[in-house]
Amino acid sequence: MRPQDLAFLVAIASLVVVAATMLLGGGLLAVPVAALAPMGAVLWVRNRIDKRRKAFADQLDGTLQLMASSLRAGHSMLQALSSVAKESEEPTASELARVVNETRVGRPVVPALEEAAERMQSEDFVWAVQAIAINREVGGSLAETLDGVAGTIRERGQVRRQVAALSAEGRLSAVILMLLPFGVTGFLLMSNPGYLAPFIESPLGFGLIGVGVVLLIVGGFWLRKVVEIEF
Repeated sequence: MRPQDLAFLVAIASLVVVAATMLLGGGLLAVPVAALAPMGAVLWVRNRIDKRRKAFADQLDGTLQLMASSLRAGHSMLQALSSVAKESEEPTASELARVVNETRVGRPVVPALEEAAERMQSEDFVWAVQAIAINREVGGSLAETLDGVAGTIRERGQVRRQVAALSAEGRLSAVILMLLPFGVTGFLLMSNPGYLAPFIESPLGFGLIGVGVVLLIVGGFWLRKVVEIEF
């Protein structure tokens, strides 16, 4: 999807949400509710990006092994990249295919790989690209170098999965605590709508809603940092 198409869909969604809010009698809530569509779009795009980068990192070990096997078979660096791009799954296939296409129009292979590593924000792939760059300068067996890098990445992946398993309870608690206010609000709206009416009938109520949203955002970032472990 092109960026302008996504922006158009978000604008249409905002208008629809505003119109629905005004039809339901929440005129004053139309402006803050209109921000839900852009916020939702940003969260959705970030989620897709994170999933793509995670999938690339999970496939990196196998990618380097395939590349090493192609090099042992006598292929050049560009031929190995092209072969791996055809045999790999997404997103590795499209990323390496982009590198191959850039090199075919005259761009050096190492800068193209470095840009792919930056685009995927993969520290492991950065190490692999550095190993390729050093090998192209000093010579030697690139296949053996890639095997060594792949082994290191494999061990890091095991530690990463272990950390994810140990922090799963904390992440689940964070999700429950973030969704709890919305669940309670929805239950009250269905069971006793008049109970929450003062919040949309006075400036004090809107102020309290604003304070609650700010505290919820701060709490969300706090919980995220608590369960986010870097190594």
